[in-house]
Amino acid sequence: MKDKITLQQKVKVMNKLFDNGYNTEKKLQQLDIEQTLKIPGITIPDMGVIMELQKSSASKRLFSYLGGGSDDDEKAE
Repeated sequence: MKDKITLQQKVKVMNKLFDNGYNTEKKLQQLDIEQTLKIPGITIPDMGVIMELQKSSASKRLFSYLGGGSDDDEKAE
């Protein structure tokens, strides 16, 4: 998922998750493909965003992901 995803797109997906009861990191991590497909209006690109949200949340880098930054960028400076 190397395409640049805007914050607006990420928030749209997060709203779909929140509207369907996935409102904690634990619930986000427990979300599997079958459950994802049951979310109304979910698209293939949305599923990619969800996977990135899961990875970012698990690695404690959610804020960096949402902001489009990387803690690794700062280490290189």
